[in-house]
Order: sequence, then C-alpha cells, then structure tokens
Amino acid sequence: MVRFAFLGRVSTEDLQDPVESRRWQLSRAERLVAGRGRIVAEFFDAGQSRAVAWQRRPESGRLLEALEDPDRGFDAVVVGEPQRVFYDNQFGLIFPLFVHFRVGLWVPEIGGAIDPDSEAHCLIMSVYAGMSKAERRRIQVRVRAAMSAQAEFEGRFLGGRPPYGYRLADAGPHPNPAMAALGARSHRLELDPRAAPIVEQIFALRLAGYGARRIAGVLDADRIPCPSAHDRARNRHRDGAGWTVGTVLALLRNPRYTGFEVWNKQSKTEVLIDPHNVGLGTRTVMRWNPHEAWVSSQRRAHPAIVSVDDFEHAQRTRALRQARRTYLLRGLLCCALCGRRMEGAWNNGRANYRCHHLRATGTDLPRSVFVREDKIVPHLAALLIRFKIESTLHRSFEDADIPSDVPGQVATCRELGLTLRYDHRAQMLTVHGDQGEIAIRLL
Repeated sequence: MVRFAFLGRVSTEDLQDPVESRRWQLSRAERLVAGRGRIVAEFFDAGQSRAVAWQRRPESGRLLEALEDPDRGFDAVVVGEPQRVFYDNQFGLIFPLFVHFRVGLWVPEIGGAIDPDSEAHCLIMSVYAGMSKAERRRIQVRVRAAMSAQAEFEGRFLGGRPPYGYRLADAGPHPNPAMAALGARSHRLELDPRAAPIVEQIFALRLAGYGARRIAGVLDADRIPCPSAHDRARNRHRDGAGWTVGTVLALLRNPRYTGFEVWNKQSKTEVLIDPHNVGLGTRTVMRWNPHEAWVSSQRRAHPAIVSVDDFEHAQRTRALRQARRTYLLRGLLCCALCGRRMEGAWNNGRANYRCHHLRATGTDLPRSVFVREDKIVPHLAALLIRFKIESTLHRSFEDADIPSDVPGQVATCRELGLTLRYDHRAQMLTVHGDQGEIAIRLL
C-alpha cells in the first residue's frame, strides 16, 4: 500500500468556504487512491492565491522541504484538483523536484500517477496549469468590466475609503440579490459636515493664488486636523502630525469633489519578485493609471463640494509669486538636530529660518526650530576672524581680507564651502568646513 500526502489549496478572495473546499478536494483525492494506498499526511493552503509560488505558500513550501527528507513518511503526493495547485509555469518548475526525489504525483485527471516519460501526461498538466491562469484572468476581466460599467452608468460607490470631505451613508440593500439575502448593504457618499468646508477652503485658497505649501501652513496655523488625524480609524498607519504638500495636492487633484464618481485611478499590477529568479513568482503592487484610463460617471452620483468650473480652474491656477524677498543664508544654514537645510520663512517683515522635520515621537526633540536671520548674521564676522587666526583650517583664507559688510561675509562663506549649523537647544552656531569646524555661542 502506497503512503500518500494530500495537497490542496483554497483562496478566500471569492468567498469560498475553506472547510468545504478542503472537504471536497480531499474526498476526490481519497477516491483516486482507494484500494491503492492511504493518505497519511496533509498539506492544505488556505487563503493563498494560486499565482503565489509554491515556495511562498506555507503548506506547499513545507511539502517542498519534506521532499528532501528521506524519512518524510510518504511515498507519493495526491492533489484534489490540478488547477488548485498549479498555475502558469509552476508545473514545469515543480514536477522535476518530484522526479529527482522519486516521489510520485497523482492527479485525478490523469487517473493515477504522472509518468515523467509520457509526453501526453506532461502536455495535459501544462494545459491545466495554463487553464488555471486563464480562469483567474477571465475572472479579473469580468469583474473589472462590471465595475467599470457600474461606475460609468450607475455612478455606484464601489467601496474603499471615502475621500476627505465625505462620509459613507446607507444606500439600501445590496443590488446583488444573493448578497442582499445575506444582509449586505450598499453605500453612497454624503458630505461630512466637519471636513467638507475645509475642502472648500482649500480650493478657495488655491483659486486665490496660494501654493500647496502655503495652504498647508494656513491649515496648520488654524489647527485644522489633517485627513489622517480626522479619521484615525481608517488611518492607523499614518501619524496624523499635520498637513503636507502631498496631501493638499492630492485633494486639489481629486475629481470626485465635483460630485461625479471616478473609478480606476489606481489598479493592482503583478511584478516579478526577482527578475533573475522567475520561479519566485510575482507580487501585487498598486500603481496609478494614466488619466485617460479613469472611468467617470455620466451624471452626478453624490453631492458636489466644488463646481466643475472651479475644479478645472484650480488645475490651471499657478501659485502667485510673492514679493521678492532676500534670504542671505539660504542654502547655508542647517539644523544641527536633524542635519537638514533650514528653509526661509518671512514673518513680521523680516527674514527667518525654520526646520519643521522634527516630528519624531517619543524623543525630547521639539516639533520645529525657528530662528531669526538678524540673530545669526552679527556673528559671521567673529567666526570668520577665528577662521583667519586658525588658518590651518583653511589655507586659502590666510591672506584673505574679512569683508566688513554682511553680504560680503556670506559670500566668503559660500566661496570657502562653509556650512552654518544652528543648535536650538545649546544656542550654538557652528561653522563647518571640510577640514574642521568652529562654534560660537549666540547671545
């Protein structure tokens, strides 16, 4: 009597019952080996897509490891259905291992063991693996075609996270009678009374000529929670620290605020895990589709926050150029706490510099660093004098004269390739060069 190991798989993506699926696959395998042997081991993958390589499936990978063990406890492997375990080129990659370790592979469609020397057997199994890929692809095409039609002709909300400014509302029983019988409900978008006015404000600021960074600054100054802080239940993976340029631009570019449903902005794509090892299979990633691939509803599907004209105008509007402002230390001044260059910030009619990258939680770092330009520039001359005294730091500076004016001193720093580092906690200004550094305490 031959000792068999049963191999099966079920994916829960199409709402199959793993228990029932395992039962009928095992029953099919038992009928095949009846009178010839008995099943002594079981390898069953639940919740695994057929496109996943055997090495990355928990149970199938365990079976591959068992093949190498002389004391594996079974002589052959029987499957309940070949389309369940083989996909695309997986049979051609896996079956040679069975042959090498002299483990038989039994399949109901063959009526017994696969003969490695039979061209007909190998051809049949390759066909089943190809059919498995075609079946999965056909399901994907049908689902995408149906969702495209539902979005275009019905304006139906097809699931996912509601855009900032909207919330989900009940829209009655699910249109699929089978789903409705199970109690499933459909949903629609309705205005969020707290977030919708913020979206209106963002578009109004954009139409007034504000840039994305400036808009984010206005919202943070007004202590308005960013989208991830507004809805923490759906954004646990984000810190919700504040508004960013990317968040503002994403809202300004979202056509769903005009009241029309838009679908297929992103789609899942399968890419090779390792181009040099095709046997590892693929992984699924989300990618943005080109604008012409987006599907828009033919009529309004939910309340609009902005008009179509204002939305299109916002896409064409560029940020108004503000009055020319001079930042003497632009590109020279860095934050000693994070190492990044500090950006210019005009406030109260004078130049300032700030660093807003200190958002790390659980540390003693401040949320941001802010320093006035007129607090830094009076110390440039003293620092340059010390450089001249300690000329070993920069031989090219030995015979140079120290400019008496601040712009000249800044130009000298640039010529020598120096960097200014401001330490907010110690109130220290450090001039850093390739061959050393000199620090001075600010008053």
